[in-house]
Amino acid sequence: MARLGLTAALLLVLTTTPANAQSYPQARPVPRSTDPATMLATARQREIRERIEIGFHAELKGEWKRAAAEFARVVTLDPPEPQGSTTHYDLGLAQAHLGRLEPAVASFSTAIARDPDFFAARVNLIAVNLMRNDLAAARRAADEMLTRRPDSARGLYDRGLIALRAGDAASALRDFGALLRLNPAYASARYDLALAEMKLERFADAERDLQAALEIAPQFARARFALGAVLLRTGKRDQARVAFEAAAQSAQDPSLRELANSMRDSIKN
Repeated sequence: MARLGLTAALLLVLTTTPANAQSYPQARPVPRSTDPATMLATARQREIRERIEIGFHAELKGEWKRAAAEFARVVTLDPPEPQGSTTHYDLGLAQAHLGRLEPAVASFSTAIARDPDFFAARVNLIAVNLMRNDLAAARRAADEMLTRRPDSARGLYDRGLIALRAGDAASALRDFGALLRLNPAYASARYDLALAEMKLERFADAERDLQAALEIAPQFARARFALGAVLLRTGKRDQARVAFEAAAQSAQDPSLRELANSMRDSIKN
């Protein structure tokens, strides 16, 4: 009898001697670590982690173009929460720093849609809409933020700023007033409240709030300048000259310093 090849011999044994079939090793399940779907998911999650880390370090260095590229790639990988909303948020930050304001709005909006309590994304959405000078969109974003967190100091402050820029001094007055009832030591809110009061010609109130802001932050040059303007408007010329002089001395902004000096010199003895 001719010798059978290995394959033929094995086939003969398996088909003619079923009683011996159990003596051969049974096929084992493919280990989970080598399952193609699992390997793909593991590789994707590793890429997500690594690119987020690279993007984060790029942000710290101010390398916004590189950060944007890394986070944009992560977005295409659709990471789960909380990585998903965080990635859209960081992409929005990079886009905003690169002047890509429309994409930044989309990124912050997606971050909020994925995590409605992501208040840093809400704050930055308001800020970017203000940069776009879209006051209506900024107001909507601020209203939505305050709907979820009515006592948010930042939400009240931003909505007050939006109202002030829109020329709605009465609404600004309400929002800054509500904020200051929660946090009386908020110097910037005192200053902005005073600006609203000045628009409404409530000069005594404005002087009081500017003085309060300066008690909290003595080097607040813009508040010092605004105080000079209020004092000049109410006929207190000598005090106004002193305020403009102090504003010029404390101003870090050369334009504000020059303007304060000019206002001081315009007041005749």
